Amino acid sequence: MKIGIIGLPQVGKTTIFSLLTGIEVDPYSPIHQKGVAKVYDKRVDILSKMYNPKKTTYATLEFYDTPSLDPSDKKSRIQVFNMVQNADALLLVLRAFKNDSVPYPENGETAFKQLKLALDEFIFRDLEIITNRIERLENAKRKLDNREENELKLLKELAKVLENEEFLSRYELTDDQRKLISSYSLVTLRPIIIALNLDEEQFSSNSYETKEEVLELVKEYNFAYIELCGLMEKEIQELDEEERAEFLKDLGIEQTGIERLSKVVYDQLGLISFFTVGSDEVRAWTLKKGSTAVEAAGAIHSDLARGFIKAEVIKYKDLIELGSEKEVKEKGLMKLVGKEHIIEDGDIITIRFNV
Repeated sequence: MKIGIIGLPQVGKTTIFSLLTGIEVDPYSPIHQKGVAKVYDKRVDILSKMYNPKKTTYATLEFYDTPSLDPSDKKSRIQVFNMVQNADALLLVLRAFKNDSVPYPENGETAFKQLKLALDEFIFRDLEIITNRIERLENAKRKLDNREENELKLLKELAKVLENEEFLSRYELTDDQRKLISSYSLVTLRPIIIALNLDEEQFSSNSYETKEEVLELVKEYNFAYIELCGLMEKEIQELDEEERAEFLKDLGIEQTGIERLSKVVYDQLGLISFFTVGSDEVRAWTLKKGSTAVEAAGAIHSDLARGFIKAEVIKYKDLIELGSEKEVKEKGLMKLVGKEHIIEDGDIITIRFNV
């Protein structure tokens, strides 16, 4: 899964990217990067202690760091949207933290103003794409075929939605309609996660200026939402495991912001994790919610899907409660399932196959 990180100037999005991926980026460099972030999951650690494998592998998400989204600079806007056109979701970073040496974005003195500016840019970009396509279809020097006629009709409906300052994600599209417009990479159809970058005082008080207005808009658009303190997260990452646990306990939280962000991304994208276990490797895999056993096999390797016979499925909860696979099987809690069985979050899977 690919996540594009977007934000106005000086909001700390490159700091968030570095925290997620471990890649140090010069925020003033014209070169922007992509990196892979581990999806931290305590279940992987527990399974690893149980099986003591040669290798432990977490699920991963791919993040793209983009240039600052500057509403006054058309060139930068085009560059940002080109970079995220293949992203599965967008992480929009808003700044609430106060730092006199780092000016707020122009016309974005509060998190709410930044949010409004960014959403306006998303809507304007999609409206521009759709309007240009409508004009090309209407001015075509030949008769449109049925597909193009349907596309033109749909685009005119979507243009009205955008002109009313609404996101297209709130417009119910059929699968066929989505196929018609899939090549346009429309931003307002993407899942969006709002990440508030706070300072320590704001994080501790659970408060920042215009928070109520931000939350109201988040709810209205059905965005995901998370609060982070970039500087504090950097400090946390430099601690060893014991010190980190103590630090989080003092803050009254169980997980770091980066760990919480992984869960928010999973929830917003409708993802789950399943596991494969053994003495060689304990590994977490990413899967769309509602996927089948044969699709899980394909996520591991295409040969497993091609030669799929059955899958052994154990619930993580049952394995932890009973202590071993042997006990789970003796209790009759291991299921042997076929291709169409729906995999659930936390399932531990062994594929039987023949190629």
